[in-house]
Amino acid sequence: MADSLRRLISNESCRILQEKLENWYKDYHINTCDQNLNRCCEIIEMNSMIQGQLFTILNQTAREGENFPCLQGGHYAGVETIKSRLLPWLGTCFSSTTSGRPFETSLSLIQESIERERQLREFASTRNHELQHLEKELNSTRLQLSLVQQDLAEAQMALEETKTKSATTLLAAEDEIIHLNAALKASQAQEESALRNLDRLNDYEQQVQILKDEIAILGAQKSVLQSRLARSRSPSPRRCRSRSPSPLPLRSCSPGRARLTNAARHAHLVARFSEIYAQERLDAQALLMTYIEDLEMVQRIIYVAAVESFHAAKMAFRQFKMRVRKTLSLTYSGPESLEDTILDYIVRHEDLYDVQASVNEVIRAMNINPKISFPPEVDFIMISSLIRELCRVAFSMQTLVPPLDIAFGADGELFNENKYHRSYDSDFTAPLVVYHVWPPLIENDSVIVKGEAVSKRGALWSRRSRSKSRSRSRSMSPILSHSASPSRTLLPRSRSPSPIRSGSPSKWAHSVHNASWFSLSA
Repeated sequence: MADSLRRLISNESCRILQEKLENWYKDYHINTCDQNLNRCCEIIEMNSMIQGQLFTILNQTAREGENFPCLQGGHYAGVETIKSRLLPWLGTCFSSTTSGRPFETSLSLIQESIERERQLREFASTRNHELQHLEKELNSTRLQLSLVQQDLAEAQMALEETKTKSATTLLAAEDEIIHLNAALKASQAQEESALRNLDRLNDYEQQVQILKDEIAILGAQKSVLQSRLARSRSPSPRRCRSRSPSPLPLRSCSPGRARLTNAARHAHLVARFSEIYAQERLDAQALLMTYIEDLEMVQRIIYVAAVESFHAAKMAFRQFKMRVRKTLSLTYSGPESLEDTILDYIVRHEDLYDVQASVNEVIRAMNINPKISFPPEVDFIMISSLIRELCRVAFSMQTLVPPLDIAFGADGELFNENKYHRSYDSDFTAPLVVYHVWPPLIENDSVIVKGEAVSKRGALWSRRSRSKSRSRSRSMSPILSHSASPSRTLLPRSRSPSPIRSGSPSKWAHSVHNASWFSLSA
């Protein structure tokens, strides 16, 4: 019996039966009906084999009780057990149709318990894996938190350091700003004092130069008077020559007033020329537009007035210079050149320039100019203020070294970007100039202030055809009608001396000479 029981255990039939039951339970819903029946039959066959082995062991056990009654409790040992347990179980299994329910119930309970244990094991393993994963995540999170806290501490330290540095830099910048402001104020004060000293120095130099010029002129006048006095007292030519005064001692040459103030007068006159273009020209243009509707004719009139003003001022300057030279050459013996002395004299006595005579000459030239036409009720005396300012500026420009002048311009010339600006109504692709609005200012053939011109395509030839048929009937300006004779109303372009300057040169020179002495002595 013990051998049979050992064989039953060694065959592991019960374990195989349990595994087959579990596999069948897992695949029950997947298998077909035939497969499930075959599985059931296999399990029944295996169960019957196990039961057969168990009945064999039961039989052997019962026989051992009969063969050894003394050891097993007598001949009838085990009968009560068979009666109380085996026979009722066999009766319930084979007698009634419902006898398999308790067995099935117990089997299902066993299976459920096994399944629950398996699920519990799986759930426990899953929970263990989740706990391990959560622990790993918690450790990594703690590590990241420590790193973030460390970075935050470093950032706070850097922020405090930056705050300290910025505060130090701000204080240093404020101190530097204060020092710079103080230095700036000091430099401004020094500059102002230097400018004041420079102005005083310039004034002193000018006064010294004026005094030197006056001394030179007075010395020359004294020598002339002494020579005249010696001639009047000498009885013979030999005595006159022996008592003639010695020549004046030579002094170191110094620049005159004209050359000292040349740069300042140059800048002032260029600026004044631009102001006339921007202000007086527009005022004259607006005044003429009230009588003449043609803008082109108005601009032509103003351009001709500017050109004629410069021409008249240059002619007047030449005549003025010739008469001053003729007057001063008789008595001048200073260290400077005669030309510099003449230029200084003209710069100091520009108020002797007869501007009205030049204005009258300009108006007379405009009246006989064939390029401009105007209604009979218009007189060019209405723009005499513009002509007067242009004459004054042009006369003063001749006293510069080198002198300033305006460039020559002719209708139909090639447009030059270096000399002219195009007017707003021009054709910017046209190569030729139709007419000029304002002349450019030049110095030694180089342009310093650009003029203004109008350029349009095809307009030049139509204007020339109209100008040939243009007729002009006009009386002379009222100023010239009183000052000039009727035979000179239609003179050509050649200039004639003005009525004021029509006197004899000797009388005019004598008056200039006397005026210079009076001004210098004053």
